[in-house]
Amino acid sequence: MQFTPNRRNVLQAATAGLATLSVGRLGKASALPPEVNLQFGLVTYLWGKDMTLPELLATCEAAGVGGVELRTEHKHAVEPTLNAHQRSEVRKRFADSPVELVGYGANCEFHSDDPSAVKANIEQAKGYIQLMHDCGGSGVKVKPNGFPKGLSRQQTIEQIGTSLNEVAEYGLGFGQKIRVEVHGKGTSELPVIRDIFEVADHENAFVCWNCNGEDLAGEGLEANFKMVQKRIGDTTHIREMNLEDYPYPELMKLLVDAKCEGWVLLEARTNPQDKVAALIEQRKIFERLIQAS
Repeated sequence: MQFTPNRRNVLQAATAGLATLSVGRLGKASALPPEVNLQFGLVTYLWGKDMTLPELLATCEAAGVGGVELRTEHKHAVEPTLNAHQRSEVRKRFADSPVELVGYGANCEFHSDDPSAVKANIEQAKGYIQLMHDCGGSGVKVKPNGFPKGLSRQQTIEQIGTSLNEVAEYGLGFGQKIRVEVHGKGTSELPVIRDIFEVADHENAFVCWNCNGEDLAGEGLEANFKMVQKRIGDTTHIREMNLEDYPYPELMKLLVDAKCEGWVLLEARTNPQDKVAALIEQRKIFERLIQAS
């Protein structure tokens, strides 16, 4: 059943909750400066996609990873098809673990030139919002995914933005943030994201930075970051930070200087055999970069 708290109370409570993240339930964030409210976590693509939920939680605990964003269609099988009892079991697993359920990584997209497809994606996103509310998460990630042939560039931007406003309003009623991943051919360009968010002006819609090559275009990373900085939320997606194909030291400094709070989530591209060791390595790189920022 949907509850309808005051929207200001929801957002204020969420912000207040983030202030505790620098301590962390795993006790690992003591390596970070006390004034930094960022914590390292995992997107289950690719490193967690073949793990059951108990396996995933055990792996994160062993590696000192504080939270996870669960992806749809992965082996841990946290999906809208879960019944009420199963959802309560997921919530309990996280409550009993030092690992936090950051939220959900959905594939919902709102750029199609088929109105029925857009409507279906909006309804699907609402189902994920209910799921995360029931399981104890704090938000749902959605994404733009390109420009269709049947709509103009401006029509697409306006359609995506309008859809995000509807989903964000619905999410607010369930205490769930809408995190918009910078994603898609053309739509991953930061001027486009800026324009989408000029339409998507709902206070419960946030940019999820995604560490794309497009971030470095034009005047570079800092200029693109500042272009959307006011709308950046509590999740940032990164790749493996030792691949040296992205200026992660600069990004971490931007996040710290902007006083961003929440989660820096590893969305890996490789597939190492020893996931615990690989996660420990990435967490330590994250901590070093934050310390140096």
